[in-house]
Formats: sequence, structure tokens, C-alpha cells
Amino acid sequence: MAANKKDMRRADLVVPYAEPAKDKSDGDMASTMASTLPMAAIFTRNKVVGWTAVIFALQSWLAETPEQKRTSSTPAYFSVGMSFMSLLVGYMPLFLPPTTNSAGAGSLTEAPPAAPPS
Repeated sequence: MAANKKDMRRADLVVPYAEPAKDKSDGDMASTMASTLPMAAIFTRNKVVGWTAVIFALQSWLAETPEQKRTSSTPAYFSVGMSFMSLLVGYMPLFLPPTTNSAGAGSLTEAPPAAPPS
């Protein structure tokens, strides 16, 4: 048992840790979410998705690096504007309620009623 306690590592074989280089093509998931969530909120008119889009857009705007500013096709504040627009679309029925159809008028998208027999 005493022989097993001897350190068998060799100092000449130690390799120091080197942090791997960051890949330039590595996508930023937060900015991807910040640009796609507002569209999902607009299409579904879901308020929770709209608020999530605002949070992601603000987070990606505040965490934007100078490298991301140079390489991005659109500025980060554009995503913030889109997310606020998705909130506007989600809350639009509160301020501009949809019009109700008069009784029996239908939605004007269905087929006309059958003609009475002559």
C-alpha cells in the first residue's frame, strides 16, 4: 500500500491550459431570439411572448459588443422597436376593439345563401 501513494505524474509532460479561440461564425442565440420572438408574438397575438420578446431585445441590445455592432446587418435597437410593436399588436384589441357584425349578417366570407325555388 505504501508504494501506491507515490506521485507518478511527470512534470515534463504537463501541458498548460490554453483557452480555445472564439469562433467568429458562432451565432448569438439571444439576438436570434430577439429577432424571432416579436414575429411570433405578432402572428399569435400572445402577450406573454411579446413581453418575452421585449426582455430578450433589451438584453441583446445592452449586451451588444463593438464586434457585433460592426458585423450585424441591423442595429440592436431595431429589435427593441420590433418587440414593442409586437406588444402594440397584442394589446391593440384593448384600445381598438374589433367591430361586431350585425345579427345575421355573417362575416361576408361564406358562400351566399341558396336561392329560393321559383
